[in-house]
Amino acid sequence: MTGTRPSRAAAGSPARSRAGRIAGDRRRELIALAAGRLFAAGGYAGTRMEDIAAAADVTKPMVYRHFESKKELYLALLARHEDDLPTFFEVVDPSGDQLSGEAIVGRILERWLDYVRANAHAWAMLFRDSSGDEEIQARRLRVSLTAREVMAAFVAERAGPGIPAEQVEPTAAMLTSGLAGLAMWWIDRPEVPKSVVVEVAARMAAPAVG
Repeated sequence: MTGTRPSRAAAGSPARSRAGRIAGDRRRELIALAAGRLFAAGGYAGTRMEDIAAAADVTKPMVYRHFESKKELYLALLARHEDDLPTFFEVVDPSGDQLSGEAIVGRILERWLDYVRANAHAWAMLFRDSSGDEEIQARRLRVSLTAREVMAAFVAERAGPGIPAEQVEPTAAMLTSGLAGLAMWWIDRPEVPKSVVVEVAARMAAPAVG
């Protein structure tokens, strides 16, 4: 009995196309995750595309199918982390309960530190890796500036009477730099409970948000 072959229409069906896209998206994500870990460990200059392929368990041509170059891959990771910055403040509902400044900062820090622990490579790429060309350096600077802008908007919205308008931006810069440094400190000391870091940071940052 002769088996039937799938028609061309079936082979190119929407369901099959969706499955292919999902598989492709998943493979791209695995490549990005592997690259992030390697970039964090070896820096941009010390990471090769063949290393990324091996870490992601794919072929080198497959990496190039998703990312045209190592630079494109690195920039894509920086862009992803820049896009994530505003999400840390989504735990605060301006129209909700009236919380103390320390409680508000505590909520934000809980979410932020969870992200830091899950994406430790992102912070290493931003604050420990100084390699890369001018475009990469400019993108790192842009991510840092975005972090300050997001923090400044939050401080301006929540600032108590003790913070004049002209002090909002430098206050945001201080908080952003301090929290970034704290993140790197904590990444190197995983034995320190998150609650300890949250308590210390919230107590220091609370006066800035009323």
